[in-house]
Amino acid sequence: MNELHERSHDKDKKDKKDKKAWNYTKEMKKLQIELAHLQAWVKDSGLRVVIIFEGRDAAGKGGIIKRILEKVSPRVFRVVALPAPTDREKSQIYMQRYIAHFPAAGEIVIFDRSWYNRPGVDRIMGFCSEKKAHRFLELAPRFEASIVESGILLLKYFLVVSEEEQERRFKQRIEDPLRQWKLSPMDVESYRRWWDYTRAYDEMLRMTDTHHAPWWIVHSDDKKRARVNCISHILSSIPYEHIPFKAPDLGKRQKQPNDYVEDRSPRHVVPDLSRSAHAGG
Repeated sequence: MNELHERSHDKDKKDKKDKKAWNYTKEMKKLQIELAHLQAWVKDSGLRVVIIFEGRDAAGKGGIIKRILEKVSPRVFRVVALPAPTDREKSQIYMQRYIAHFPAAGEIVIFDRSWYNRPGVDRIMGFCSEKKAHRFLELAPRFEASIVESGILLLKYFLVVSEEEQERRFKQRIEDPLRQWKLSPMDVESYRRWWDYTRAYDEMLRMTDTHHAPWWIVHSDDKKRARVNCISHILSSIPYEHIPFKAPDLGKRQKQPNDYVEDRSPRHVVPDLSRSAHAGG
């Protein structure tokens, strides 16, 4: 019994030590600096990159994307999160509306959900037939091969979350006014039909995991570790170099012209509520 207690105590000490050694904020800062270096390289080299994020609802796709974009330029890193197709888009070739958003030279396009809607939510919710979903799964590897052959670097990530953790996050969204907008009717349906989605995703991953465009699984019950692990993997998957920053010479400001007269006409100024609140307190 004493031996068991000692082992448990040693494990707790090790867990605390590991937690202390792993600093999320510090790790994220390092990664975001590297993303800035990657951005400079992509822009300079004319590289084209497509990154796909798929996975369970509430698995943390948005959180990872947010941290990628936090310190970089929207002119280089572009996010595509398409709404439901219009009547016109429904009459097009299925891939057509996605291809329209592909990157030009010097761009990284991130798809927050992608053409893989078809074998996932579209299939489960009856927006497409089983026949069309299976046909998609047969054709997708060939479509992605053509993307890669054209010189675009394609990365595909699938986020996995447990039933218990997904439920906890859904309940958190229900209770928090700042997160309620995240909970859509589709999310609720995906919660109820967990095993329908499980079967669909299993087949999707099996049939579209290829040598030229493999799926990378991200375990995301721990959101912070998922973010660090995924961004680290993206950086290791794109060959880039650090480009030295050429600091510009700011020179000297021009002097105020002698004939300049300050415009004192009335202006609409946003009230400083923080100052008035401080005065009132």
